Amino acid sequence: KAMYIRVSYDSKPDNLLQLMVKDWQLELPTLLISVHGGLQNFDLQPKLKQVFGKGLIKAAVTTGAWIFTGGVSTGVIRHVGDALKDHSSKSRGKVCAIGIAPWGIVENKEDLIGRDVTRPYQTMSNPLSKLSVLNNSHSHFILADNGTCGKYGAEVRLRRQLEKHISLQKINTRLGQGVPLVCLILEGGPNVISIVLESLKEEPPVPVVVCDGSGRASDIISFAHRYCEEDGVVSDSVRDQLLVTIQKTFNYSRSQAQQIFIMVMECMKKRALSFMGKIAFDFIGLFTCAVK
Repeated sequence: KAMYIRVSYDSKPDNLLQLMVKDWQLELPTLLISVHGGLQNFDLQPKLKQVFGKGLIKAAVTTGAWIFTGGVSTGVIRHVGDALKDHSSKSRGKVCAIGIAPWGIVENKEDLIGRDVTRPYQTMSNPLSKLSVLNNSHSHFILADNGTCGKYGAEVRLRRQLEKHISLQKINTRLGQGVPLVCLILEGGPNVISIVLESLKEEPPVPVVVCDGSGRASDIISFAHRYCEEDGVVSDSVRDQLLVTIQKTFNYSRSQAQQIFIMVMECMKKRALSFMGKIAFDFIGLFTCAVK
């Protein structure tokens, strides 16, 4: 069973957090892991999928973290859902995974309408539909409604504001510490590169964990990180290679690729804050240094 609420896209983050703590009876997390990546389905090498899943769950269980995802059963969220399902089959401690999705893209949403209701929900996706089913391995859902149908976007600002609001909650009053927020990237399109840049530009900056080897945006950022100098600059040959890779990866024109390249290099200026991982991705080590 999962708890869910349908809210207006401009709901205040303090009201949402109050609902989560009071009505859903969740304890404030000691870490918030915000997962972003590709929305279309993509495959991961079995070894990488296993390391990603185990690392994510271990980080969540050992720190008492909340995991935020986009909530529907496609792309990166499907991989998170598989890790959660694998964990719950072994039933070792509950993981709080909260899906924040736009109401307008949810398949079978009519089944969910009602006040204080318990509803059966069909999680089999219809291959002909442009809508997406919710991922049934999540424990909670916040469904943001802005009146649109079949479009992403209603949830973006709401999620960002809620993450920021949670990160400002004082969990250690003696030290005056807020909730550490970590952005975790798996695969992803051009929008994921802008999410990384926004995270690093936050005040205080949000550390980013990039899953190298997962494809597209993650691999582009990892490549730039590997070959850039201390001052965040790359050589001409690396620059050319990056531009060609961006063009091919996203099927972009040279000038579109140039825009993405500029964003990637902006990220590199703040590279000390982003933690890169290989196949032997030690999440818990990375999350621990993010928490310190």
